[in-house]
Amino acid sequence: MRHRILLPDELGRHFTVRQAAAAGVGRGRAAAPDLDRPFRGVRSIRAAETALERVAALAPRLRHGQLIGGETAMRVWGYPHPGTWSIDAPITVVVTTGSARVRSRGITGLRLAEGRAHPWRIGEIPVVDPVTALFMCAGTLTDDQMVIALDAITSTADNYPGLREGRPTLTPIDIEQCLRAWVRFPGSRRVRDGLSRTRDGVESPKETETRLLLVTGGLPEPVVQHEIHENGVLIARSDLAYPDLRIAIEYEGDGHRTSRDQWRRDVQRQRELEDLGWIVIRVTQLDLVDTRPLLDRIRRAVASRR
Repeated sequence: MRHRILLPDELGRHFTVRQAAAAGVGRGRAAAPDLDRPFRGVRSIRAAETALERVAALAPRLRHGQLIGGETAMRVWGYPHPGTWSIDAPITVVVTTGSARVRSRGITGLRLAEGRAHPWRIGEIPVVDPVTALFMCAGTLTDDQMVIALDAITSTADNYPGLREGRPTLTPIDIEQCLRAWVRFPGSRRVRDGLSRTRDGVESPKETETRLLLVTGGLPEPVVQHEIHENGVLIARSDLAYPDLRIAIEYEGDGHRTSRDQWRRDVQRQRELEDLGWIVIRVTQLDLVDTRPLLDRIRRAVASRR
């Protein structure tokens, strides 16, 4: 139910009680039951419906030098991280060494050495840079999860799912420089090892996962985003490929299934490639769960071309 006293537009969706008072809002209005109270001293026009909205609700309370970090920052940036991001997940907030950690219900307060974190803003959310976010999570990721994250952070693809616009362009060299600056930290060796397995041009986490699966399964490493030309004309670009063997491997995400136009383009492209003598192997999430049938199929395809 809406309150009869309207709030000033400049307060936005989330604001602190102090900000409300500075805008001329009385204590009674700030305490009205139509406002949500996600954190102590914070009011929201309506309750958060997603984990990202809940982080945005905390943003007005954060002071200078307090930044969203760790796993929370990875998810705010849109980089792949294992598991689901639930709305009640703890929010990681970092400060520099010597500053008081943020202590409040639902918040994990951490400290970082001065100069390690570079501040960014995603909308109204103050957040650490992507490399700092990754390094803070490095100790909890598996080797493959690290490669998936590194492929995403260094990706320049506009169509990589979930990544925020305006993110910094980073290269493996940039990450190596940060490693030298940070020296040692939990998972630092995993980052170094992961960089050697990172590849240019990756367009989705499932693409990385499929590539790693093939290598772990004893198959040759496929080429990423291979362009297939015929008589100088671009016919297709395959997620993964063995060009010398004319084998293309395509990961089919939900968008390929739910979009009628995308599905039709996929079928047409497969026919064109098969007419040119290519073997096209389509991969779904089920293949990444029960991996043996997929690996056997690709092994047979490779053997048929040798």
